[in-house]
Amino acid sequence: MMRKILLPLLLLTSLAQAQEADLGPTLKRIAEAGTIQLGHREAAIPFSYVLADKATPAGFSWELCGRIVKAVEAKLGKEIRIVPVVATANARLMMVKVGMADIECGATTHTVGRESQVAFSNTFFVSEVKVMVRADSGIKSFTDLAGKRILTTSGSTADRLVKQAAMQRNQTVRQMMGRSHAESMAMLVRGDADAYVGDDAILVGERANSASPESYVLLPESLSVEPYGLALPKDDPAFKKLVDGVLVQLMQSGEFETLYNQWFMGAIAPTGANLNLPMSNLLKAVVANPNDRPVN
Repeated sequence: MMRKILLPLLLLTSLAQAQEADLGPTLKRIAEAGTIQLGHREAAIPFSYVLADKATPAGFSWELCGRIVKAVEAKLGKEIRIVPVVATANARLMMVKVGMADIECGATTHTVGRESQVAFSNTFFVSEVKVMVRADSGIKSFTDLAGKRILTTSGSTADRLVKQAAMQRNQTVRQMMGRSHAESMAMLVRGDADAYVGDDAILVGERANSASPESYVLLPESLSVEPYGLALPKDDPAFKKLVDGVLVQLMQSGEFETLYNQWFMGAIAPTGANLNLPMSNLLKAVVANPNDRPVN
């Protein structure tokens, strides 16, 4: 009789252990704590930023993370409380690495080098690194920036790309750095720099929220093509599988395009600005064939 009782108990224990192993460390921690820590940027419009109250996150990446939270709740069979965590440009990857954030819901380029610190989801945006200048500056190409003051944001890949572009053209530039995208834009507006280099969507977002968007233009040439991924804890394939599954489902269902149009082709808070940035052919290709390929 005892043998008959023990067998079902052993089976239940084995099943529970298998289910726990299937969760992986991140989902297990979320299940135990009842919370998920979502890293967000303060001024990476339209991907991740805070509204006028300086506390409520919003943006395209934040919306994607919200869909992921719903999938986590379905997986765990319980409601999960979202804990927003501010992630700066310089600290965002370290915050995921040390467990201060379960996901970094921002505008982070997936590079081979960054894979040493974190894992990345499938690509959800493809950016081109561009140069923004005043419309009346007379600057038409990167070559015209010889000897000029070029501004990038701390923690972005743009600083390296500016150095490379200047070396390739055998020209000298004066590099400057803002602590945030908002500060970089303010420096350009004040005339402290001649050009602001960054990802096109970020530049368009900052331009749209400036006092005179028509005063700034993006030069036609691109310094790089950059795939964005959500930064995830390293060595946790179970969590990455769940996140990637959500992104693929959104892309296949058409909801991804709806969200994209909401944030890039419609009026967005807090000012009602419209970025008017249609989905590029590069991003359309990713939507058709989801992948997590990095750049060097």
